[in-house]
Amino acid sequence: MRRSVGIGLLITLAWPLVLAGQGVPAADSLARLASAASAANTVAINFVWTLVAGFLVMFMQAGFAMVETGFTRAKNAAHTITMNFMVYGIAMLAYWAIGFAFQAGGVGPLGTLGGYDKLAHEVSITIAGKEWGLFGGTGFFLTGVAYTAPVFAYFLFQMVFMDTAATIPTGALAERWKFSAFAVFSVFVGAFIYPIYANWTWGGGWLAMLGKNLGLGHGHVDFAGSSVVHMTGGVMAFVAAALLGPRRGKYNADGSVNAIPGHNIPMALIGTFILAFGWFGFNAGSTLAGSDLRIGVIATNTMLAGAAGSITAMLYMWIRYDKPDPSMMANGALAGLVAITAPCAFVTAPSAVLIGGVAGVLVCVAVFFIDGKLRIDDPVGAISVHGVNGLWGILSLGLLADGTYGDGWNGVNGAVRGLFYGDASQFAAQLIGGVANVVGVGVMAFVAYKATAFVVGGHRVAPQVEELGLDLPEMGALAYPDTPEVASAVILSETASRGIGQLAPEPEAV
Repeated sequence: MRRSVGIGLLITLAWPLVLAGQGVPAADSLARLASAASAANTVAINFVWTLVAGFLVMFMQAGFAMVETGFTRAKNAAHTITMNFMVYGIAMLAYWAIGFAFQAGGVGPLGTLGGYDKLAHEVSITIAGKEWGLFGGTGFFLTGVAYTAPVFAYFLFQMVFMDTAATIPTGALAERWKFSAFAVFSVFVGAFIYPIYANWTWGGGWLAMLGKNLGLGHGHVDFAGSSVVHMTGGVMAFVAAALLGPRRGKYNADGSVNAIPGHNIPMALIGTFILAFGWFGFNAGSTLAGSDLRIGVIATNTMLAGAAGSITAMLYMWIRYDKPDPSMMANGALAGLVAITAPCAFVTAPSAVLIGGVAGVLVCVAVFFIDGKLRIDDPVGAISVHGVNGLWGILSLGLLADGTYGDGWNGVNGAVRGLFYGDASQFAAQLIGGVANVVGVGVMAFVAYKATAFVVGGHRVAPQVEELGLDLPEMGALAYPDTPEVASAVILSETASRGIGQLAPEPEAV
């Protein structure tokens, strides 16, 4: 034992002399070793952070399922929750096969995850000597990057974001959408619609280049997806719901609106809490770096905006309609979370509360406008929560980004500043990004809707199926087989009521 200790001491004392004899300064060598170990640890921390955040976002699917199912009728509960369940698998595989390559095939080095730089094929056009990216061109089926850990981690994180966008239309089209149509449309979302706009903003595409090419701030900036995820989902929901038409009994002949209440408000509110919890992964995880201490600011801003949205929605409904309305409280909280998703890293805490508070009122106004004035039936308020407040989120960044974060974003020197902090061009870039979403995603959603109709023979279930409930005819199983369907009744005025024997074919809206 003494001999072993003595040998150890001898080696320890002699090692610096050996290094010196080789012409290598001991201190410099140890410093390099320490630096390499620190860099490796940082990358490892970033990997774990990104994956855990992705797991949180994946769990948001349970929240969406509960919110949408709770806000719809009991006779359609199995159908609604199954759409939320299967969009995960259907859209994911479409994204794995095609979508990821279109989105991230030209994203460039994955700096926080070790610097892998082979996702470098961006299909672009040249205008006035400037490159404008359209979509990526490498990484299909995750081939060519086999067992490349940074790409796989990045894929997982981006995939669950895509899935969030893909599940938004299921709420707006609930209670009358054929399951076969849902399945085919979800393939288009995962393979084309979401990835292409995501590339424009996050994959080195043309919206990201508005700063470098035209001097518009840092280009279109969206930290965690107010436009890329939520507005994309909202625009798809708007187009598809307008084409599909309202549920039977939603509107009377005189244009008045009938309430069709959800069957389980507690379920919807619990789902909202799950979504709020997962949003910490959604927003703070978008640093892709647990070593970025800004995650503390991002997480707190996220929480504050959601709380502010729930309060202002409650007060708006209470003051205007004499009741606080639990469903609008939930949508107010979600609206605040949607709105803060883009600016969460770039704004102060008071700005986060302001953004969330405005969102809470905005969602209430938008729900009644879309439902009553535009006569687009959205059972869960998805268009108002995600589409309208996704737009508000990117515009709020263009107004309130305070210049303390984002140096080098999209290749532009300096931090991100909004209009109120001296950079009007950033607001212009945000506005262009919003218009591009409405036009680009809207056109793609329209084409996907028509193509889906051709493949499956239309989107809408038969009137008899809709009246009696989609669970058994579409899914072959009732959500509540032992529960009377009293709560599933549509609240109709006497003039609009029809017996089941009076059902007439109801063509889809065009």
